[in-house]
Amino acid sequence: MKVAVQQEDLQLLAKTLQEQLLVEVSTAEVFEVKCAVNKDELMILTQHASDVIVDAQLIFTVIEEVLQSLAPHKEQRVQCFLRIFGEQIPYAKCFLELKQTGGRRQEAGGRVQGAGGDGGVGGDEEAISSSSLTYSPSIDEDEDEEEELFDPFADVPNLSAAKPGFQAKPILLGAALLAIVVLGGSAYFLTPPCVMSECKEMQNAEQLKTKSSQLMRRAKSEKELVSIQQELETASVALNAIPSWSPRYQMSKELKASLSGRSEKINQVVKALQTASLATQKVQTPASSLEELQTRQHLWRQAIAPLETISSSSELYGLVQGKLLNFRVHLHAVNQQIFLEEKWLKKLTAAKAVAVAAEKQEANAKSLNDWQKVQSTWLVVVNALNTIPWNSVGYQEAQKLLIDYKPKLVVVRDRATKERLAVQTYQQALITAKQAKAYEQQNQWQAAATYWDQALQTTKKVPQDSLYYTQAQSLVEPYSTALKQAQEKLQVVSSFQQTRTDLDKTCINNGIRICTFSIDNAGIIVRLTPEYDQIRQNNLANPYSENSDTAVDVINHLQSLREALGVIADNANLSLFLYDSQGQVIYTRTLGG
Repeated sequence: MKVAVQQEDLQLLAKTLQEQLLVEVSTAEVFEVKCAVNKDELMILTQHASDVIVDAQLIFTVIEEVLQSLAPHKEQRVQCFLRIFGEQIPYAKCFLELKQTGGRRQEAGGRVQGAGGDGGVGGDEEAISSSSLTYSPSIDEDEDEEEELFDPFADVPNLSAAKPGFQAKPILLGAALLAIVVLGGSAYFLTPPCVMSECKEMQNAEQLKTKSSQLMRRAKSEKELVSIQQELETASVALNAIPSWSPRYQMSKELKASLSGRSEKINQVVKALQTASLATQKVQTPASSLEELQTRQHLWRQAIAPLETISSSSELYGLVQGKLLNFRVHLHAVNQQIFLEEKWLKKLTAAKAVAVAAEKQEANAKSLNDWQKVQSTWLVVVNALNTIPWNSVGYQEAQKLLIDYKPKLVVVRDRATKERLAVQTYQQALITAKQAKAYEQQNQWQAAATYWDQALQTTKKVPQDSLYYTQAQSLVEPYSTALKQAQEKLQVVSSFQQTRTDLDKTCINNGIRICTFSIDNAGIIVRLTPEYDQIRQNNLANPYSENSDTAVDVINHLQSLREALGVIADNANLSLFLYDSQGQVIYTRTLGG
């Protein structure tokens, strides 16, 4: 799992752990804490002098409690090590897995003694448990692996913090005799305080010096510190009344320096607390810009820096440590917020740059593919802006840009859709025209006319403002001509079909075919069948036979046949040629004749 920690956060964590160990572990005289990240894991090294006996379980428990107090928002693996100053290999280690659910797993390596040692605390297989942390000592035989593991601490700066004893500084007392020869104005020299009479200013200052130490240790708030500071400043000002010729003058200077030093320390802490209060007030309202977040970051750093100078021997140390942990948590939160805001602002800046590119693409779009690319580019812009969360400082600007960009995406999307439909319509017209030509080759004029009409109507559907409009318009004239020709052909074919039907009916009499026919552009050719021709010839050869009525009928029938064929030819607007079965012309009828 990736552990993203800035160097400042590592230093803050190291200082917090180091100072907390000084408070919680009374047996330690010197502790040094280092923090580093190796292979996405947080590593914490604690070092101490070789002559100090350390409860490793207690050390790891304190570290665990501090880390848990930071309220991790995701799972994080942490390795903790204990090592003696001057040695390269740690003698104990612990693995922590920090989760929101509180789940953890710990292991421990064995202590490795210095030169001449033959073991350490290994050999004890029984685990010592405290709270939810388990520390199990054992001997680690792989020294090379341990040395390589601690390479991340090589470049980490030392943060050594000594825990001194509470020893008062010796005060060198001296007495000076002042010989005053009083001539005319001796009363004046005896008037100033602390010359010959008792010195209440010194007494009050001494009492306050003793009392203020206790008050500073017990102080829990900024208000209490301000009250103590005011008393110190009042006593310090009172000491200014002691003249330089007073035998107490030198002592008053030292006492005043002591009170002023305490007042300055208190003032330093008070200003830090006031700065933190200001930062806390600003946190109550959401930040409206990255600069505002950076201002908050600066305030927290201003609040933390002076408190870090308060040593463990100071009367204010207890108060300061409680505040420092809280302030560092707030600084860490601001650091993370700035990190995220910079990420969103980068996305916002990138989206605006892509929008500029989309506008250039749109201005130069000349094909369906171009418009589809423009649509994709605007879609990238809108999607990027939609990912910026509502609580980000860039959210409002992102929403304003979306108001401008979303309509542009809609316009481009509609244009791309229009161009796509135009291409499809144009291509469909070409396909339909190709099919019409195929039907023409098969003399299927009804289908050919239908497809030419469809092709023509399809070309007219291509939008006027599309890129394919001009190409589609160039097809209207040839498609119209082809449709007209197909319709004419169809009319001729339809007429021929009716003529054939009429001829079929005329050439059959009482179930007997009396003629055959053919039709082409030259006209209608009708031939009498040999059977009918034979009957006709027989009657012509013997017109006075008993069947003279039959002869008259044949002559009349032939006349009727000629008339019927003539009507059919007129309707078809074709010439008529009637032949007997031998191919001799019997009757002709030409157009206009």
